[in-house]
Amino acid sequence: MKNSSISRRALLASTALFAMDSRAQVHTAANVINWPNRPIKIVVPGPAGVGGDIFARMLAGPLQEALKQSIVIENKAGANGIIGNDAVAKAQPDGYTFLFSPSSSIAINPILQPKMPYDTVKDLAPVAQIGLSGFLLVANPSTGFKNLDDMVRYAKANPGKLNYASWGNGSSGQLAMESIKAHYQIFMPHIPYKGVLPALTDLLANNISVGFVDIASPVPHIRSGRLVGLGCTGSSRGPALPDLPTLSEQGFKFDTDGWYGVFTSAGTPQSLINRMNQEINRILATDEVIQKFASNNMPKPPIKTADQFAATVKKDVETWQGLAKVAGLKID
Repeated sequence: MKNSSISRRALLASTALFAMDSRAQVHTAANVINWPNRPIKIVVPGPAGVGGDIFARMLAGPLQEALKQSIVIENKAGANGIIGNDAVAKAQPDGYTFLFSPSSSIAINPILQPKMPYDTVKDLAPVAQIGLSGFLLVANPSTGFKNLDDMVRYAKANPGKLNYASWGNGSSGQLAMESIKAHYQIFMPHIPYKGVLPALTDLLANNISVGFVDIASPVPHIRSGRLVGLGCTGSSRGPALPDLPTLSEQGFKFDTDGWYGVFTSAGTPQSLINRMNQEINRILATDEVIQKFASNNMPKPPIKTADQFAATVKKDVETWQGLAKVAGLKID
């Protein structure tokens, strides 16, 4: 009788667990079917008004209309994107928190930060690629520089006297300039800023002479003559600055393209990832968004499935980390 009682209790317990698991599965399925039924948050790991924030807000409006839910942009700047990325990596995998991140934050941070608070590959799930482009090397007009060669010749003649700005330690801007320094054997001290906006502000004020900034925010200043474009990285010229040659065209091969990407926390149902991917790709293919991107110096966005974007992320992580090693990039 005692064994029979234990067996009955075990059977009841297992039945209860099965019922709980079944209810959880039904609840999860219902969430997927009804998604989204409340506002969605997109974390931008940088300040408002520059780079990723500009393109994230271009996407948010039509995405809000497509999903019939509010889209909230939350700026979490700092540590070359690590603060914002970490917030999404640790978010509930329920399809209500997404990340709008540049490729450098995804690909370069892991090689420079041995104690990352999250695992880029395991904790973030790729959703959609947003654009494909380089970034800009600019100078204050007071330098008299017109191109890459002007900057290199001055730096060679004046070792250590020409500082350069980037939007942070471990940024792709730092990687590009360290590659230039290694190639031309010049010495230019690095001044890391906490984001593009403060770097751009000091470049405009001539508190620093040259620097790498994002593809979009310096465009009006270059057009107005307040800054001079010396070149752009990537495989092609930007559509808003068609007369500005790439660095490769000027003799320094740096044609690796960067991108912005939408990610979410790992474990998010694949059906939600695919739905978000489809809605984003539909928006990216519209003439209105293509024209808005072009006016902000971003070429026509490529259209990729979530799986195709995941393959791009994997390949580019290897590429950018390889470039970082070759350039001897390290945290200052």
